[in-house]
Amino acid sequence: MRQIHIIIGCLLLMAACSQSPEHPRMSGEEPAIYPDYVGVTIPAGIAPLNFNMADKEIDHVDVTVKGSRGGEMHANGSWADFDLEEWHDLTQENIGGYLTFSVCGRKDGEWTQYKDFKVYVSSFALDDYGLTYRRIPPGYEVGGNIGIFQRDIHSFDETPIVQESALPGRCFNCHTPNRTDPKWVTLQIRGEGGGTMVQVDGEQRWLNTKTDSTKAAGSYAYWHPSGNYCAYAVNTVHQSFFTGAKSNLEVYHRFSDIAVLDVRSDELILSPQLQTEDLEIFPAFSHDGRTLYYSSSKPCDVPADYLKVKCSLCAISFDAATGSFGQEVDTLLNGRDLDRSFVLARPSYDGRWLMYCVSSRSNFPVAQKDADLWMMNLETRETRPLTEVNSGFSESYHNWSSNSHWFVFSSKREDGTYTKLYLASVDDQGRVSKPFLLPQRNPRKYYESLFDAYNVPDFTKTKVHVDVREMQRQVNSDKRIQVKIK
Repeated sequence: MRQIHIIIGCLLLMAACSQSPEHPRMSGEEPAIYPDYVGVTIPAGIAPLNFNMADKEIDHVDVTVKGSRGGEMHANGSWADFDLEEWHDLTQENIGGYLTFSVCGRKDGEWTQYKDFKVYVSSFALDDYGLTYRRIPPGYEVGGNIGIFQRDIHSFDETPIVQESALPGRCFNCHTPNRTDPKWVTLQIRGEGGGTMVQVDGEQRWLNTKTDSTKAAGSYAYWHPSGNYCAYAVNTVHQSFFTGAKSNLEVYHRFSDIAVLDVRSDELILSPQLQTEDLEIFPAFSHDGRTLYYSSSKPCDVPADYLKVKCSLCAISFDAATGSFGQEVDTLLNGRDLDRSFVLARPSYDGRWLMYCVSSRSNFPVAQKDADLWMMNLETRETRPLTEVNSGFSESYHNWSSNSHWFVFSSKREDGTYTKLYLASVDDQGRVSKPFLLPQRNPRKYYESLFDAYNVPDFTKTKVHVDVREMQRQVNSDKRIQVKIK
């Protein structure tokens, strides 16, 4: 009899503590969730859009997801944690359709059922393996184990490519694949043991890209689509920190030129148009390699005159057969005339669009609160702000997927300090979808415990393979291939 009473008591306790919605109160509002995935457009096969309730007092959620073209899945727990394979199957089944999310949340023992919301599954694929990015404390100091990572965007797997623990005291960045192909990648190590890594068809080589004719080593790189050339800005980076509440950091350059490396001969190609008293920065080759886009600003007494830095968006022709530049510079957008700064031009790989950053000043938009993304139609040269993705904080560091229908960018919209990664799609008419935050297994736990900013994201078709032991050996060696002037 005593055992029966115990069993009955346990059953009653289980019923009282039921984790499933019972007689929920109906709400006419959509649920407030973190991240905000309401109404976003995603590619099939992306990592699950797991989410937490924005109200931390909601201790349990119950979510049903139904596809407009079939399929259904369910999640129940302290946050919406979807099964990876079920999620992939559901999104694949509903390409070109949408998913309807029905959400119930429990607070103080009472359940509330919210208004359903939709997530749209794009007809445009995102078949690239993942993203690469640097993670670094937002003070940008060496010594915090900064690292370059890669993330499988179809799951939650993140792996380091190289970390400061492997190269103590070194600063590294400007990791750049060739149009998302990581067999061609370049990376710059600054400071002691510095040098430029150029990996061509998977073979790692280390160069000294500073010469008697150039003022510094190469940085801010961009590959020619042929893989035979890589453009670099030649400059040094300086930082000033403010104590006021409106701004905490200004990044500037006292000089900057552009040079192109012929990776077949280890020779630098210089042009008088790209080696002027002005500051030429952020090179990017067009989809066909016939044009080099870049930004240019008049020299200023920085940091004193940092407010006067206004970059124009420019273009110059390039002949890959001869490795030579044209004589005329085409100014697409004049920074001084328009009282704006136009930087970080990134042409889509299909040749249709040119995305770039616009801010009130500076050639380093990630440090500018008012930096927004704009896009130019390369056929008509019509430009517009991407109001679909811009916020009241800095948007920058954007790059295209291999099929040019998706882009990634960094944004400080959450807190004004830490950049996080967002993805959005572009259709054939140039319409842009609502961006979504890079998914994580438990988003709130992950992002609240992460004290790194995401830096210089880019897509890669396949997983990046870099021999870190060879990198250690090369960095600790003083042997570098000395480039020459062509």
